[in-house]
Amino acid sequence: MRRLLPILALLLPNVAIAAPSPSEIVAHAPGTAWADVPADRLLVMTLGDGAQIVIELAPQFAPVHTGNIVHLARAHAWDGGAVIRVQDNYVVQWAPRDEKAKPPVDFVAHPPAEYDRNRQGIAIRPLGFSDPYAPATGFAAGWPVGTDGNRVWLAHCYGMIGVARDMPPDTGDGQELYAVNGEAPRQLDRNLAVVGRVLTGMEHLGALPRGTAALGFYADKAQDIAIRSISLAVDLPRAQQPRLQVMRTDDAAFSAYLDARANRTDPFFVQPAHGVTLCNVPVPTRRKP
Repeated sequence: MRRLLPILALLLPNVAIAAPSPSEIVAHAPGTAWADVPADRLLVMTLGDGAQIVIELAPQFAPVHTGNIVHLARAHAWDGGAVIRVQDNYVVQWAPRDEKAKPPVDFVAHPPAEYDRNRQGIAIRPLGFSDPYAPATGFAAGWPVGTDGNRVWLAHCYGMIGVARDMPPDTGDGQELYAVNGEAPRQLDRNLAVVGRVLTGMEHLGALPRGTAALGFYADKAQDIAIRSISLAVDLPRAQQPRLQVMRTDDAAFSAYLDARANRTDPFFVQPAHGVTLCNVPVPTRRKP
């Protein structure tokens, strides 16, 4: 769409042409701007009321923790489990049916602290604006990241999935997970293992009743939100496997989208911000056409 603007300006010199909004850029992005999400990286979470949440895992950033999560899903550990904590403007946390059950084969009880990783082999599309939580930020293969030049880590943006843990040196084993449910708590970056993100269905988690006990836990187990199942998408019948795509962050369409997020000049806006934070540029997701 942006390529059409100079042409239209020549044809209609006295007509003001509004810049496209971020949603318009996403809607008109070509097929080449999108990348398929493999089914073996998707978790399908179904709540007791049938609401469905689809999560993409990030094994390139936390291979041991995500490996545990895959083993747990295939062992049906969360089937009959529950959402046990909903802290307003912070996190939604869930647990398996029985945390004391015998772990699956190849489950790693004490994973390493996968809070960041070596930057080698990771190409980053820079955000282009300063960040208070990292020397530099940007997008790596579609994921929001921070970096100090040598190490790179996933950022705690809205909808990101992390592994709950006790006090250090515990790193969490993947049984209890949380989704960020509010303003990005970036102070958590590099302090917990971030293992994925919600691609669809975050509205269901965001609408859950808030817990009234300390830290947003439910005061009574009767208040817990039932989880019907969490399955690896590739293990579901083909007709039930979600077919999703995320926008490629190395594509020109994403660059236009990022610029539009930072410089809103579509009709509603009186003054563009000329800046944007990492978590205010959510990487677009769509169902595969």
